Amino acid sequence: MAVPILLYHQIATPPGHKTPYRSMLVSPEAFRRQMAWLKRLGFQGLSMRECMPYITGRKTGKVAAITFDDGFTNVYQNAMPILHEFGFTATNFFVSNQIGGSNEWDQPLGVLPAPCMDMDQVRQWLSAGHEVGAHTMDHVHLSQLSEKQAFEQLSLCKEALQAITGDVVDSFAYPYGDHNDQVRELVRQAGYTVAGGTERRRATSQDDLMNLPRLTIRRDDTWLHFVAKCLLR
Repeated sequence: MAVPILLYHQIATPPGHKTPYRSMLVSPEAFRRQMAWLKRLGFQGLSMRECMPYITGRKTGKVAAITFDDGFTNVYQNAMPILHEFGFTATNFFVSNQIGGSNEWDQPLGVLPAPCMDMDQVRQWLSAGHEVGAHTMDHVHLSQLSEKQAFEQLSLCKEALQAITGDVVDSFAYPYGDHNDQVRELVRQAGYTVAGGTERRRATSQDDLMNLPRLTIRRDDTWLHFVAKCLLR
């Protein structure tokens, strides 16, 4: 059975018109409605790690993976209570050098500054039953780096997150959805077992585990768009 892997960024009130990338902010009210739709449709929302047996066909059931890129504080503040309300778990992919920092990589693009979770919040995210995943040290375009630099971004991010949490970090997401054959091989070598990309469709057992498709959820997705992404894409 095809499994939708949902991709969110920030869960916060979107800024005003003409703000760059405002579509990447989903309001807490919209996020709660979407989680209610998942429940209504019979889905169990799970972390990437918990979804893997369903994606690979070792288990059957109606599940959806819920993922967040970048580790924003507003996900901790606004999304985590809603996930708890519905009994769902999720994966957050953290930029290790910006834990306790902000989205510095976004600001040259005109995106408004937003804080990222600090170490204590990362640990609380994990202790609430959610998964900590990796998103490189500095939110870089991996395909534009040397092999040595790319491997350091992958391996040192994993090491830093494992030192913070005391837990194994084996899920990864590509910043900007940027990867190629060499990058995917480096992700394997760094010890990750699964990696999320940005191809917009549901995942199946035929997919490369180093490039699982994910469905980006945007500010202006209606309930019909959301349901279609979960059931039809």
